[in-house]
Amino acid sequence: MFLSLREQAERAMADALSAMGLPTDDLGIEEPPEDVEAVLASSVAFRLAGEAGRAPSEIAAEIAETIDPGEYGYVERVEARGPYVNVLASETYYADTLEAARDEGYGRLEPTGERVVVEHTSANPTGPVHVGRARNPIIGDAIVRLLDFAGHDVEAHYYVNDAGRQMAVFTWAYETFDESELPEPEREKADYELVRYYRAGNAFLEEGPEAEVEAAEAEIASIMQGLESGDEATYERVGRVVEGVLSGMRESLSRLPAEFDEFVKETRFIRDGSTEELVERLKELDEAVYEEEAWQLDLSERGIEKNLVFLRSDGTSLYPTRDLAHHEWKLENFDRAVTVLGEDHGLQAQQVRTTLELLDNDTEPLDQVLYSYVNLPEGKMSTRAGTGVDLDDLLDEAVERAREEVESRLDTRIRDDELDEDDVERIARQVGIGAVRYDVVSKQPSKAITFEWERALNFEAQSAPYVQYVHARTCGILSEADVEPGTVDPAVLETAEERDLLEVIARFPATIEEAAEDRQPHQVATYTREFAETFNAFYRECQVLSEDRELSEARLALVAASRHTIANALSVLGVEAPDSM
Repeated sequence: MFLSLREQAERAMADALSAMGLPTDDLGIEEPPEDVEAVLASSVAFRLAGEAGRAPSEIAAEIAETIDPGEYGYVERVEARGPYVNVLASETYYADTLEAARDEGYGRLEPTGERVVVEHTSANPTGPVHVGRARNPIIGDAIVRLLDFAGHDVEAHYYVNDAGRQMAVFTWAYETFDESELPEPEREKADYELVRYYRAGNAFLEEGPEAEVEAAEAEIASIMQGLESGDEATYERVGRVVEGVLSGMRESLSRLPAEFDEFVKETRFIRDGSTEELVERLKELDEAVYEEEAWQLDLSERGIEKNLVFLRSDGTSLYPTRDLAHHEWKLENFDRAVTVLGEDHGLQAQQVRTTLELLDNDTEPLDQVLYSYVNLPEGKMSTRAGTGVDLDDLLDEAVERAREEVESRLDTRIRDDELDEDDVERIARQVGIGAVRYDVVSKQPSKAITFEWERALNFEAQSAPYVQYVHARTCGILSEADVEPGTVDPAVLETAEERDLLEVIARFPATIEEAAEDRQPHQVATYTREFAETFNAFYRECQVLSEDRELSEARLALVAASRHTIANALSVLGVEAPDSM
């Protein structure tokens, strides 16, 4: 409803300015401060004062007088307050908001027909997912959910680095070392079991006897050449290692959860000839140079000081080369391509975009979302020597801490529903993993964050449990009422708290639209915190179930609308909404 009200307000403002003979290119419509009664306000009078040669307050007053609210169904009245023009919503606006939000799919936007691919995570398959990189799948998955909810046809892709030196080293090590020579795996999981070979191989290459290292390097080079030449036996050798590690990584990522529609392997772009064809096109560019026994692009005239190396002297391609072929494939097959990258890939992102442009690609559909890494406070989690903290470690501890918190609150719960051990375990998982996701996704991606348990699992602060509890509370109220409200009269919802809640509910679709346009799911998290505060104010001041049946049914309808709104907002963030806590 908010989207429609905003559209009507824009049309009303433009019509009034046209009638006054004033320009309509910048209407200055925005949400007013909390202490202003209006739903929307315009500061356009400030901009027009100089051109009109009049005081802003005079212009605002004339705009308000010129607009006939009766022509716009969601506009109750338009008022001038000093230099501002305030738009107040009609009863129809509130009634339609309540009716729309009683649908379980509330907030989902109409299909746009735009095909979008979101590439995220794409961690090298060399071992378990590290917690420092956990921000990528959390942000990436939230972007996928957000764009899907905003009406786009979305695919989530994981780009698998299965052709570089790392995988050649891994394959050689896997075929060389005997398991009896390796330490016990930290977990009984494929990625933990296989990473032992990779670590042993790298240690050997650094410290082994010179002659044996040279022989190993020759075998590693042979594997790389085999991949580049399309040798099927080599693909199978490397594939066994890649698929094994990926199976374990997928298991960890599914706990978040982060799911993928396709795992796109970079060897695909070697095998189909697109990498070789791309290399020939790169060599023909004016920026192409052969230096230090490698083909490179000198991008200094484009403001990038570091050259892009795209072909080694032995004829093997590099990751950026294959990634360029991958990006051309994405731009050819999708209307928009979003890539989630760590901040240390900023240079790579610049090089890729610039090179694509040199190759005559339109890069406007390419969005690159850069994020800072997740840090953990010193001493807060145990770290295994040489391995750091894995995502599995973080999620295990999150669930355990959440269980302790949930169990400590069992005796003070308002709900009288009995929770058994399975219920406690389920809620602990929902709250614990939800706390990790929410704490990460609620921050602007470009800002560095330090994950702290005390903040993430605080039921009273603006955290996941705080917001999840609102959903559980709506479920409790509706369960206690044990009746589905029928046709209600929203006009009886006249307190400030009820109207505030309806206004926040009305803004949900607009929040989805804006966050999707910006590719910034943290905007939805900000909305959930405001929603939770507004609902809690309503809950404190307005008794839902009372002897006044008409009022009770209207308030129950408002609670049902609230339940759908917060459930869908949390779903967009990938955070589960518990029915009971």
